[in-house]
Amino acid sequence: MIAVLAALACAMETPVKPPAPLPPVPSARQLAWHDMEYYAFVHFGPNTFTDREWGEGKEDPKVFAPTELDCRQWVRTFKAAGMSGVIITAKHHDGFCLWPSKYSTHTVAQSSYRGDVLKELSDACREAGLKFGVYVSPWDRNHPTYGTDEYNEVFKNTLREVLTNYGPVFEVWFDGANGEGPNGKKQVYDFPGFHAVVRKLQPQAVMFSDAGPDIRWVGNEAGHSDPTCWSTVDRDRYVPGTPLYAELTQGKEGGTHWVPAECDVSIRPGWFYHASQDDKVKTPDQLVDLWFRSVGQNGSFLLNVPPDRRGLIHEKDVLALLGLRRKLDAIFANDLARTAAASSEDSRGKGFEAANVNDGDPKTYFAASDGAQSATVTLTWPSQQKIEVIELGEAIALGQRVKRFAVDAWNGEVWRGIAEGTTIGRKRLLKVSGTLAKAVRIRIQDSRACPTLSTFRVWQSR
Repeated sequence: MIAVLAALACAMETPVKPPAPLPPVPSARQLAWHDMEYYAFVHFGPNTFTDREWGEGKEDPKVFAPTELDCRQWVRTFKAAGMSGVIITAKHHDGFCLWPSKYSTHTVAQSSYRGDVLKELSDACREAGLKFGVYVSPWDRNHPTYGTDEYNEVFKNTLREVLTNYGPVFEVWFDGANGEGPNGKKQVYDFPGFHAVVRKLQPQAVMFSDAGPDIRWVGNEAGHSDPTCWSTVDRDRYVPGTPLYAELTQGKEGGTHWVPAECDVSIRPGWFYHASQDDKVKTPDQLVDLWFRSVGQNGSFLLNVPPDRRGLIHEKDVLALLGLRRKLDAIFANDLARTAAASSEDSRGKGFEAANVNDGDPKTYFAASDGAQSATVTLTWPSQQKIEVIELGEAIALGQRVKRFAVDAWNGEVWRGIAEGTTIGRKRLLKVSGTLAKAVRIRIQDSRACPTLSTFRVWQSR
């Protein structure tokens, strides 16, 4: 990502003092996660073969019988689609483990397949340069100790297997579901203990749940955040499985912790593969809309693409994913900001903006003077340009600040408003329908502290 506004410029004789961070701010692991933007979810297990969404844990492991399992085909597809990683359902609620766990008798070792899906997928990810993540459900409808204190230790041991045998893990996905086990009891989960295992064995991994601790559910399974989306929440207000999930879609201005939103959705109506849904795969246009409403609204886009009974990503899913990639490549074809002159009425170092607007360093950013709650930044071209999308981003390492903004276009005679919004966060995308302009400006109208901009890009499609 090329930052188009550079406030802390090396060209200045005296270094400019950066703004003080506005807590809470993201950790290094969270910043790395923000940069991923778009990655795959893979639901795969006995449900694939029983045509169900939630298994009961009583299924014969031998029903898991892929005939052409090829994790490299998955990864080739995801990489060609522009995805940055894969999260797989290593263990769903039925308790079936996609690796030969020593702590369960309901695993691939007892199945018709007898391989190790986690090894195959993690190896394929490393070869292709994609990151590898795991979904491990604490609910287990098969394990005989579920509903007892012993089960928490069993679950920690299964986590240790997953987190030590398959290389680096970028995300551990904890579902908040908590139902009865085979003995009719529910489990009191030791989430602090589970989190401690992850922190010890995979310190760079982020952990997901309704309550974080690192990233949060967006509060729906429709794949989008709200146009107002804060990366902060009052984290202690929530627990996995919280009934307050609707609050998570917007987050909270001034929340106590940085827990940004992950937007999950399936490319099909169900999460697991069902042949009856082969004609119900989301279209590329539908996926583009979700991209703008997730990545383009300060979230990440976690798109579930379930392998079929062969163990392959179905042809129709592949076509949809590659169609999305082509459409995004066309939309973001020409960055007009590269040829623009930049200026601002207020910055921490006068005179630097135009000289460093396109220096290509993502660590540079515009920042207004201390105490300012508003700012205006303008991009100007020698001649009129046709623009379709405005891209904005804050320097989120310093905290999320912007509360309200507007974007205007200059046609050579008058300024006209073309977009407005509330939050920006890491990325905000705004469609402006082929506007003709000689200049575009963003007016940050209200901010929790002096505003920052790491990105101001103007896109022309091909």
